Amino acid sequence: MHRYALKVEYHGAPFVGWQRQKEHSTVQGAIEQALGKIAPAPHTIAAAGRTDAGVHAIAQVAHCDLVRDWDPFRLSEALNYHLKPAPIAITACTVVDADWHARFSARQRQYLFRILCRRAPATHQRGLVWQVKQNLDVAAMREAAALLIGQHDFTTFRSTICQAESPVKTLDRLDVSEVETPYGREIHFDVRARSFLHNQVRSFVGTLERVGAGSSTPQDVARALALRDRAACGPVCPPYGLYLAHVVYDRPPFEA
Repeated sequence: MHRYALKVEYHGAPFVGWQRQKEHSTVQGAIEQALGKIAPAPHTIAAAGRTDAGVHAIAQVAHCDLVRDWDPFRLSEALNYHLKPAPIAITACTVVDADWHARFSARQRQYLFRILCRRAPATHQRGLVWQVKQNLDVAAMREAAALLIGQHDFTTFRSTICQAESPVKTLDRLDVSEVETPYGREIHFDVRARSFLHNQVRSFVGTLERVGAGSSTPQDVARALALRDRAACGPVCPPYGLYLAHVVYDRPPFEA
């Protein structure tokens, strides 16, 4: 048996998320079906993170096991052929050791969230950003974001259906930056941790957007965190501005 790491890019709009479901279209299901076309057999792949419905990926990482010894380039080309026309692409493929695991070997997940600030409706970026009509106070959002970094009980920013055993997580980074694009001013959130609670990133961004809009203050965010109460969370922002951007490993599979 041979194990292959796959770097996967996808547009999340057509899918109910990463994880395979019998009655719905998923990214995992599409890749497993493509594997079945080139190696007829049931296939189960593992991924670094289970993105929700509508969430995108720039560099999701998954692995698969195949009996045949494939050249990695030919394997990625074959998968991309059979994935058409789904908005999924295998952008890199490599052989890894049998004990390497896309999920359990990961040391950090990095997410990007994009907010587009403009009044005119988004056209080219529709479905790829969360659009807000007002300008946002980036300095205030940065001040509030800094209060969330470190190890905390993140119950306030955890979905009520989250299945994690503990709400305690360590947030490594939550940077807020301004980016001028051809489409207008964007606010980018760079969010990094070893693991996340369900809806944690979207809860952060939704809460920080309210700070940027002036509806709440950094002190309100600190109080919400301390309350450990989901009701204290700001609105959960939509999924289509969120991207799984990078996964960090001690043994990076795609570096020479």
